[in-house]
Amino acid sequence: MSYSEMAQLELMNAAANVTSQEDLDALRLTLSLFFAERAQKAIDKMWDEGTFDQKKLDELRGQHLRTPYK
Repeated sequence: MSYSEMAQLELMNAAANVTSQEDLDALRLTLSLFFAERAQKAIDKMWDEGTFDQKKLDELRGQHLRTPYK
């Protein structure tokens, strides 16, 4: 079984125990914090390695990266 499949099973088990809006909100927050922490670690690593710097950050700040909808 792959890690992706194991993660899906864990999430399904967690979802099976959600019995209220409060539980759902807590699960969403936990997942959001998990992925935010991973993203921050990746950014910190790129910053330390020099592949991401203030110049690149300033460039990204001015970009509109959303998908245009017609």
